[in-house]
Amino acid sequence: MKNSPHKNTITKLGIVVLVLLNIGCDQLTKDVVRNTIAPMEYVAFLNDRFILTNVENTGAMLGFGANLPPIFKRILLQGLPIFVLLVLLFRVLKKPNLDRWLTLAFAFVIGGGIGNLIDRVAYGSVTDFFQIKWGVLRTGIFNMADVSVSIGILLIIVVSLRQKKLAL
Repeated sequence: MKNSPHKNTITKLGIVVLVLLNIGCDQLTKDVVRNTIAPMEYVAFLNDRFILTNVENTGAMLGFGANLPPIFKRILLQGLPIFVLLVLLFRVLKKPNLDRWLTLAFAFVIGGGIGNLIDRVAYGSVTDFFQIKWGVLRTGIFNMADVSVSIGILLIIVVSLRQKKLAL
C-alpha cells in the first residue's frame, strides 16, 4: 500500500517536530546549567556517580580541534556541520519510504547536531555539563545534544545490522 500524501505530510511534520524537540531539550538544559551552575563548579549526586558541572568546550567531541586556528575551527566545527545537517535533513524529508526507526534516528542526529551548532555560533563554544562515574565506567563531560546524537547513531547501527541480517 502506497503512502498517501496526507500520511507523508504527517511523517515530515513528525520529523520536524522530533528535530525541534531535540533542539529544545538541549537548549533548555544548557540554559538552566549556564544560569544555575558556575563555570567549573562540581555538583555530585549519588555518591559521586552523577556529576553536574558547567564546562565550555571550544572544540568538538572531547575537545578535538580546540587548538585549531580560528578559520579552520570555523570551517570544521561550524561550516561543515551546517552543510552536512542541512543535506541530511533535506534527504530525510524528501525520502518517501524511509524506515520509521531510521527516521527517528536521523531526527535525533540532526536535532542534537543543530543543538550543539547553535552553541558554537552563538557562544563560540558548546556547554557541556553532565558526567557519569559508575564503577570502571567514566564518561567525558557531555550534554543533551550529545545524548541525542549518540542515540541516533546507535539506532542507525541497530537498524542497519537488523536489515543486513534480514537480507541474508
